[in-house]
Order: sequence, then C-alpha cells, then structure tokens
Amino acid sequence: MNKLLWALGLALGTAQAATLPKLQLDLSQTTVSGLSSGGYMAAQFHLAQADWVKGAAIVAAGPVYCAQNNLLTALDHCINKVDSPIPLDAINQQLNNWMNEGKLASKTALAQSKVWLLHGSKDEKIHPDVAAALYQQYQQWLPTAQLNYVSDQPFAHHMPTLNTGSDCAVSEVPYLGNCNYDAAAAALSFILPNFKAAVAPASGQIYPLAQQQIAGDSAATMAEQAYVYVPKACAEGESCRLHISFHGCNQSAEAVGMAYVEQAGFNRLADSNHLVVLYPQARASKLMPLNPQGCWDWWGYTTADYATKQGPQIQAVVKLAQALKG
Repeated sequence: MNKLLWALGLALGTAQAATLPKLQLDLSQTTVSGLSSGGYMAAQFHLAQADWVKGAAIVAAGPVYCAQNNLLTALDHCINKVDSPIPLDAINQQLNNWMNEGKLASKTALAQSKVWLLHGSKDEKIHPDVAAALYQQYQQWLPTAQLNYVSDQPFAHHMPTLNTGSDCAVSEVPYLGNCNYDAAAAALSFILPNFKAAVAPASGQIYPLAQQQIAGDSAATMAEQAYVYVPKACAEGESCRLHISFHGCNQSAEAVGMAYVEQAGFNRLADSNHLVVLYPQARASKLMPLNPQGCWDWWGYTTADYATKQGPQIQAVVKLAQALKG
C-alpha cells in the first residue's frame, strides 16, 4: 500500500487503523494556525512557505526568530517576561536577509497573505510586549487591511472556544478555554476567502497519518503520527483546501489525547468551507533534544535553521501536505 496513504494508530479514539481517502487538494490557498509554541511554529511556517500558505492565525505567541537560536534568550524575553528588550530590528534584518537568500518566502509572496493575531489580556504565559512585537513584525510586510490584532479580550493562555474547555480566566490542561468566543471562526473568517459559517456539528472523519514514515528524518523530533480531519465532501472527491493547525506545549495527543484535534473549533468550520485540517504532532523528549513539554521548535532544539525552509519540522510538515495531495 502506498505509504503516503497509509496510517497506523488511533483514529477517533479507537484502536482501528484507517485508510485516508484520496483527496483533491488545492495547496495554493493553504492556511495555518497555532497556539503558543504552535503559534510560533505557525508564523515560522507561514514566513517560510508564503508562496502557497496564504493566511495565518496565531494565538499567544511572539515574533518569529525571537529566540535567535538560543533557549536562554527565549526565556529572557520571548515568553512571560521581557528582562531585556526584544531586538526586533536585528531580528527583522535577519529575516529579511533570509528572504533575499531564498531561505524564506519572498516579501512579494508574503504581502499577499492575511494574518489574524490574538493575545488574551489575562494571559500570564506570554507577556503583552512579546505578543505586540509579533504584530509589529507583521506590520512591516502586510498592508493594514490584511492584518488583524485582537488584544482586548479577557482570555488566559489557551485556545478560546464557544463552550468547550476550562474557565476562560484559567490556563490549564488541555488549554482550551470556555470563553463564549469562537477563536477558530474569528480567525478563519478573516484569513479565508469566501468564508462560510458552520451550520452543523462536525460530521467528517479524523484519520491518523504516519508522519514519521512519510517525512523520514525531518520528523525525528515529532510523534509517530499526526491527525487529519476530512469533511465528507472532501472524502467524496470534491476540491478542498488545506488548513494546518499546530498544538501548543503540553497539548499534543500524547499529552491531552484528542482534545485539541477534536475541540479547538476548526473541524465544524472545515465542513462548511471545504477544508482538510492537518494536525501535526510534536513529541516530548528529555534528552537529545531537551523538549520535556512537547513544544514545537521555535528556539533551535533541532538545528540552527529551525525557522527557515531548511528547518526539519518545517520540511516535515511540507512533506505531510504534499502527501495529502498525493
């Protein structure tokens, strides 16, 4: 069986393997989203692949390359404190150099994107100045009408939902907040062309995807499998687009089961918008590399190229997207 269509492991919480249907995917209008480390990863992926990734929704994260390949720098001014100023000018100069060298997408491609940002006013894990720096960073590349920054909502550090998760003012496992606020819908309505509101609960199917087998060595720091939500229309052969959503630290399926995959809010919107939703999975590790919380690499635990097209995790997710297209 073609390894690109073969998946092992749990799907929808069952012990049965499932075969992904053949999909008609248009990757040219792909969008991404992510929370916390997943937000950092979504922004990195967007900048690297803006030739075909045309929208990004980023919740509770800071500027791309904030850590500058150094964990101590990340802890100093890229999370919940700003002990020294974020050197945004120097960071942006490096990113612009990489654009000129082809290590990131071009400024012209990036300027065609739409970006939605969210930082809750009760978020104690990402400092307001850190989130604001990401907004400032995107302002150099995008026209004002293509950038939306939401910073006036009383959310803790989590993915805000309409009615799922814990107290909206508390950040706790599985990092989904019951906030009477549909962040997934707010994000997709801004970044997707011709967005359509959800009219029913999600009715598609979630499939496991053997991401390490598909992506090889580039997925060495990722879990064995990812998950893919496929609406019925997409499974039946209709043309669909791809949305890639990155979980946060301590929020992978290994840590919280299917909570993020099933309850972050994207799946029911996928049905009405003909979206296949890919949920790549990072994995926790205590040694080589040190990543005990299962975060995506936004500080350099894979290679110094982590934030460029050569970044192993970025390469792995590109391979997953290509595999889904077949």
